[in-house]
Amino acid sequence: MKAKHDVIQTLLEALPYIKKFRNETVVIKYGGSAQSSDELKAKFAQDIVLLHTVGIRPVVIHGGGASISKLLDELDIHSKFVDGQRVTSKEAMRIVEMVLSGEINKEIVALLNSQGVKAVGLSGKDGNFMEATARDNGAFGFTGDITAVDTTLINNILKDQFVPVIAPIASGGTVGHPGYNINADLAASKIAASIDARKILFLTDTIGVLDKKSALIRTLDLQEAEALKADGTIHGGMVPKVDACIEAVRGGVKKAHIIDGRLEHSLLLEILTSRGVGTCIEL
Repeated sequence: MKAKHDVIQTLLEALPYIKKFRNETVVIKYGGSAQSSDELKAKFAQDIVLLHTVGIRPVVIHGGGASISKLLDELDIHSKFVDGQRVTSKEAMRIVEMVLSGEINKEIVALLNSQGVKAVGLSGKDGNFMEATARDNGAFGFTGDITAVDTTLINNILKDQFVPVIAPIASGGTVGHPGYNINADLAASKIAASIDARKILFLTDTIGVLDKKSALIRTLDLQEAEALKADGTIHGGMVPKVDACIEAVRGGVKKAHIIDGRLEHSLLLEILTSRGVGTCIEL
């Protein structure tokens, strides 16, 4: 009887959040271990299906850096990184698009469809909805920075009750251009701000932002986040995650969350419970 009572209590705890976020758009950057473990892939798909079923509108943006690097190595195509950012040659760009728009994107779409939600895959080239220019005047090759997001296509997909699954590749704007490889975190933040998302969540391989004693910081405002970057508390690979959160919040997204993608059902725990499981950044 106690187990049944606990189930009811869990549902009752989730109810106000379901009401609060119903018909709201939530952007999810999907990557890290959550994208590489078969078990976690299935849990992620279940989370998306549940959110969609209760009336929340999820938009998924995915990465794929590890798979890209693996295939480039297998094909003996050199790829280097500068300050953690890939320098994408024209030859490498073909592989980037093959992996992101082809292999990974369609795998996620198939997984969501198999769980009973209608999903559709696209990249920034589709409908020319995401445009970019070369980063640092071409110093990073075909790695780009987003200059414009046309929300028409995404909004139409959401209106038809599909879940968009987006590969972070942007149009170069001219005929024959191979497109640009976009950092998935930054693509997610730009898209979230452009479509007036209520929340953005970044699935990572850490529990969230940590203080100097390695304890989880549950909430940060923008000033606190900038201060922790300045004093080195936020460092390394967490910096671009936090920068993406800051950009999204400054763009109008109410809350940005960094959560542990290694934790089963972390999306539901963060969105539909009072305590949450990661770090929340807001104004």
